[in-house]
Amino acid sequence: MTVSKSDILVVTSDGVAGREIEQVFGLVRGSTVRAKHFGSDIVAGLRNIVGGEVKEYAALLGGAREQALDRMLDEAMALGANAVIAARMETSTIQQGASEVLFYGTAVRLK
Repeated sequence: MTVSKSDILVVTSDGVAGREIEQVFGLVRGSTVRAKHFGSDIVAGLRNIVGGEVKEYAALLGGAREQALDRMLDEAMALGANAVIAARMETSTIQQGASEVLFYGTAVRLK
């Protein structure tokens, strides 16, 4: 049976209620590093003056989260998993203006 990324269950718990783990494949991860754009900095600076959400940065980080999650799911699919348990997300600053987003978890096959 071929599993697509949309079929892979991702949970933060160590298991799935009512489902048995048939096989554990191990750690899977996906990450991306994004840097802010000079143009976004200008607009963000103006928003800091008047207040409110900095939509440019929110969009940048939202895209980074989706890409990192997608890369983790690619790894899980390549192993033949149909779920990722104990999933976590972390962010870190690489340098001023650049951040890494990392998703990781345990790839498993559920019955």
